[in-house]
Amino acid sequence: MNNQQNNMKTEIIEKMSSLITAAFGLVAALAWNGAIQAIFKKFFGSAEGVTSMVSYAIIVTIIAVLTTIWIARLSDKAKKA
Repeated sequence: MNNQQNNMKTEIIEKMSSLITAAFGLVAALAWNGAIQAIFKKFFGSAEGVTSMVSYAIIVTIIAVLTTIWIARLSDKAKKA
């Protein structure tokens, strides 16, 4: 029974850690979203039209994909080292 309780406690801690990490990730994403929108508006004007919003979404998606690939490569290098 004690081993089962330890396993449950470990699982709860792992899940809480994942949820907290995801929450901070969402907060960071929202902060970056605001910053990127401000930069976009500075260089391209108002971002209220459909074309501007789609352009913004495409640019952010490209940045997200490139950043994800870069982080994955760094992670692989760290695992191999």
